[in-house]
Amino acid sequence: MKRKPQVLAVAGTLLITLLGGAPGAAGDTAAARDPDPMPGGRNARVLVFHGQDAPADRTRAGVEAVRTLGAEGPRSERFQVEDTDDPTVFDPLGLRDYNAIVLLSTDGTTLNERQESALENYVRSGGGFVGIHDAANALPDSDWFTGLVGARPENADATTPETGVVEVGDRAHPATAGLPLEWTRRDVWFDWQENPSGDVHTVARLRERGPDAAGDGWDHPVSWCRDYDGGRSFYTGMGGTAGTFTENNFRKHLRGALLWTSRLTRADCQATITGNYAAERLTEPNAPGELDQIGEPHGLDIADDGRVFYIGRGGEGPNAPVVTDWNDPDVGLGPGTLHVYDPGTGEVSIAATLEVFGNKGGGGELVKNEEGLLGIALDPDFADNQRVYLHWTPHDRIDRVNRVAERRVSRFTFDEASGTLDLASEEVLLSWPVQIHSCCHAGGGMDFDSDGNLYIATGDNNSSGFSDGYSGNNPQPSFAGISFADARRTAGNTNNLNGKILRIHPEDDGTYTIPEGNLFTGEEEGGGKTRPEIYVMGVRNPARIAIDPETDWLYAGWVGPDAGAPSTTWGPAKYDTFAVITQAGNRGWPYCMGNAQPYRDRNLPDPTQPLGWYDCDNPRNESPNNDGLVDLPPVSRNNIWYSPQGGAPDYPRDADGIPTYREQDQTLLLPWLTGGGQATMNGPLYRYDEDTATDVAWPRYWDGKWFVGDFYDGTQPRHAVVMDPGSAPGGGLPVHAESLDAIIPVGEGGIRNLMDWKFAPDGSLYVLDYGGGFFNADARSALWRVTYEGGPATPLPADLARP
Repeated sequence: MKRKPQVLAVAGTLLITLLGGAPGAAGDTAAARDPDPMPGGRNARVLVFHGQDAPADRTRAGVEAVRTLGAEGPRSERFQVEDTDDPTVFDPLGLRDYNAIVLLSTDGTTLNERQESALENYVRSGGGFVGIHDAANALPDSDWFTGLVGARPENADATTPETGVVEVGDRAHPATAGLPLEWTRRDVWFDWQENPSGDVHTVARLRERGPDAAGDGWDHPVSWCRDYDGGRSFYTGMGGTAGTFTENNFRKHLRGALLWTSRLTRADCQATITGNYAAERLTEPNAPGELDQIGEPHGLDIADDGRVFYIGRGGEGPNAPVVTDWNDPDVGLGPGTLHVYDPGTGEVSIAATLEVFGNKGGGGELVKNEEGLLGIALDPDFADNQRVYLHWTPHDRIDRVNRVAERRVSRFTFDEASGTLDLASEEVLLSWPVQIHSCCHAGGGMDFDSDGNLYIATGDNNSSGFSDGYSGNNPQPSFAGISFADARRTAGNTNNLNGKILRIHPEDDGTYTIPEGNLFTGEEEGGGKTRPEIYVMGVRNPARIAIDPETDWLYAGWVGPDAGAPSTTWGPAKYDTFAVITQAGNRGWPYCMGNAQPYRDRNLPDPTQPLGWYDCDNPRNESPNNDGLVDLPPVSRNNIWYSPQGGAPDYPRDADGIPTYREQDQTLLLPWLTGGGQATMNGPLYRYDEDTATDVAWPRYWDGKWFVGDFYDGTQPRHAVVMDPGSAPGGGLPVHAESLDAIIPVGEGGIRNLMDWKFAPDGSLYVLDYGGGFFNADARSALWRVTYEGGPATPLPADLARP
């Protein structure tokens, strides 16, 4: 994607309004001037300028709309409107009387050097500019004006209206607050010579109109604003038809732009300008042979005082020896580390080292292992009780003969005096067996809701091999009688805690209770067939989960299988998945993925031969390795999925609801997503807190946005998305997405392998970077912090227009 270089340094605030105005009388420098100020108003004045050859119908409609808007609302928000087509209005002294200039076009009009200079000086003196549609074609030889308007059209001569969907990304700006999340409308749409995203603050984007549209790709800004060269600038690519100005939603959009540019209200037009963010690496590479700064990165949590507690799974440096021989008592022995970063001092300390199983290095499915120290959550009352919850696999509990380990969730007490975790204080809340003969999928993420319920994400404890990268449902491979390639034994099993998101309520005495509303009670079919701890079943490898502190909704992501392409025999390609989860349910693995796209069953005596397709609405677990219910809860639709082919592949379906799974038939419902070597890494849902936010806090613009990413950098997802709360619980797709790649930098010198990310109470974002390689602590492994430096909303209170 092309990025437009910033033409001028940003200073102050500027608003450009592009509107059509009624033709002025010949020689009249301000035709149709309101003779009297509005009683009780601020006497704000707005000038609408249009070229002498501008389309008359659109011009009349634009001027009438602005006049009507100027007379609406409380008196403190009203303004007088004047319009003209006479360029002599661009006079250095005359422009001083206007709060904002609205520009529709310069068709048939040429500004001379003195008039252009007057416009520049007006803006530099704090003036507001609103550009509408054709205004982007004005002053084509002026680099300064290009910076003011933000972008130039690629198809400047476009005149044919098309129906498009506007995605409203800014829910706080007065020009977009209250507009529909998805706004379907008909207009003349511009494509841009250079994409302005990152140089301007985009408040709305255009969803591409279809495969035949020229378009700018998925990131197609349509309205944006900017503090520019001392003034305020707002541009909208809408307004290409006369009918636009009669639409209620567009008039709301325009009125908000006018209020901000006229200094009648404040707004943040800096929130997505990438130069306003700073990413800082906080930890140094470890000293040789030590883990003094960071272990093998695997998760973090943040205390109310801002300290960051982050864990290392179990790997050591890339050259450290590992033991893979099962006859050796130290097989897989590694250090599970807990480090603490103190933002007050900038210092890192190591708080604990636990002896974990999981340090077996890389290699094949029967060598490597993903167990270890997997998750951390601080107690909601950590400031008072210093309790730390760890999700881990202790080495001293492994059974080397049968190759089974114990996974557990333990509660420890952090000793503030020594800055260390009191290992003797361990209370084991919950434990369950996991097979460790074969890799992979341990999961690990944990989080608390507002009721003190603890959510625990567990992987399906299943091998990635033996099923050609499709459904992990091969019943045959086993060791010591335990299947390791059949996820129906784990994720699809109602009586197994692997491949789940558990929900329990820890009690003070070290036990736990079961909250109401979990998926099972434990008493189904007389008992012994279900586990009441299960909140969500059917997830493959949920490394990260997050609870929205405002709604208590669960946001989760999990890694999919390995098939690089869909198969008409076996089903979909690998889908990595994100989901908004508002109630207990079944997310489908290993029966269905995405929006209820089924896999093919396989069974004995020959797992290479397909049987029937799974029924996503009535799934049945008929595996010989199942000890739970046969009839399972219906599969819930997920919100985001992506494969190597792209984001949210969907296919035509036959009369039985089975997709064709032919790649040439696919529709990509989320074109902003790309896959490949993919590993989903769910992030937080940001909530701006005015009471705790500091001058480095990410601004209110991001409030309510869900951060979704991938372990890998490059073309993998690293986005903030907007969900419609009405459709999200039922599997609704995101209604807006924007890339975070330039803010959370990717590539060499940036954050290469996203492992965990959370917002601190001060509103800054902490990111744990795996760094490189696998199963080790790399020299690039690091804790990062991303802060906002854009400053407050504009204009400042002292600069608001006064009566």
